[in-house]
Amino acid sequence: MPGGKLQTLRTFIHPMNTQTHSSTGFARFFVTVASKLSSVPAKYLFGFFILLAIGISCHSWFSSQDMAQWTRYNNYVIFKQSFFHLVHSQDLYPEYPAEHYDVYKYSPSFSLWMGVFAWLPDLPGLILFNLMNIVVFIIALRTLPLSKPRLSLFLFFILIEAMISLTSSQTNVLIAGLLILAWHFMEEDKVWWAALMVMITIYIKIFGIVALALFLLYPSRWKAAIATIVWAVVLGLMPLLVITPTQLQFLYKSWGQLLTMDHDASTGVSLYGWWHTWFGFNMNKQVFVLAGALLFCVPLLRFKAWAQPLFRLHILASVLIWVVIFNHKGESPTYIIAMTGVGIWYFTQKQTGINLALLLLALVCTSFSSTDLIFPYKLARTYVEPFAVKAVFCSLVWFKLIWDSTTGNGAELIGNNE
Repeated sequence: MPGGKLQTLRTFIHPMNTQTHSSTGFARFFVTVASKLSSVPAKYLFGFFILLAIGISCHSWFSSQDMAQWTRYNNYVIFKQSFFHLVHSQDLYPEYPAEHYDVYKYSPSFSLWMGVFAWLPDLPGLILFNLMNIVVFIIALRTLPLSKPRLSLFLFFILIEAMISLTSSQTNVLIAGLLILAWHFMEEDKVWWAALMVMITIYIKIFGIVALALFLLYPSRWKAAIATIVWAVVLGLMPLLVITPTQLQFLYKSWGQLLTMDHDASTGVSLYGWWHTWFGFNMNKQVFVLAGALLFCVPLLRFKAWAQPLFRLHILASVLIWVVIFNHKGESPTYIIAMTGVGIWYFTQKQTGINLALLLLALVCTSFSSTDLIFPYKLARTYVEPFAVKAVFCSLVWFKLIWDSTTGNGAELIGNNE
């Protein structure tokens, strides 16, 4: 590796004291690993992500063939069957144990959209579904202002979480991609596309509503508000293509009742779940989420900062982390969204030692904790999941992000060529 590039990587690890850190064994090891990973072309990693989606889909399907009941791709089955429930004018939200375990929790509109895959046999449908997730995600990541070495490091950083989400056949990879694309389209002043991206996420996971805050940062915010209302109506009424208005009204009421009961019954792998299981913390969940929303809004009071590209990127990162750590139904596969936010926060700015420490601790305790690399399976099932360990360092990153964004603490955007 050329000396200049190695020096850049050393500065990337700790720009304030390169020589001291490079003299330690750990720093030398980290520089070596980072330099090798960053030298892998991003296009090869994107190809690997696509092959990963196909391979995981095939493994999930083939490994389900000897199961007496249900499948290893249960979430996909829930999504698929919701389409048939929709077109047959059934309630989407009760249990259907003959078809799958757990219940459907998304909007009637998403059920309609699943018709694209529902007509296919499970294997090709599952492959295409996971490919849709990962392709949208890849397109979104390519819009981030990252140099090629940093983009490669970013992809390695989120690799484990991407695998976890794809294995669960959920929509989290798609959600992360759509939220990034909403930011990108606002940067390009393509307001209608940005509003569409956000509204699709809301009709999948209602917590995506937090992403509407991105629109405040741009001069075309009022145009974005109009576009959001239009898309909300269009997407919300799309199920009328296959059901009656009375049935659609019933389904939205049923969905609202499910979300209300679901919120009261769970803490999830979330900030609330972490504080509750570690410290016995108890608080009205609606008040807790409201407090989190208010804290999220504090950096937005720096009106002059709205014009700064890094500030807007960090609000995007804040959205990505917030929708997970304040989600009462947060679970391991949703952390691809949060870790994407952590990656954007870290890789788009010049660094400090504390940022690096938080990044590595998030990698170990969030991503590696879901594998046998650090925590044995029994330990993970006994402590990591029940005690919401995955939420800990993503939450700490979010608090630091909020602090830095509020105070304007020494952050500077790294250009595409650095």
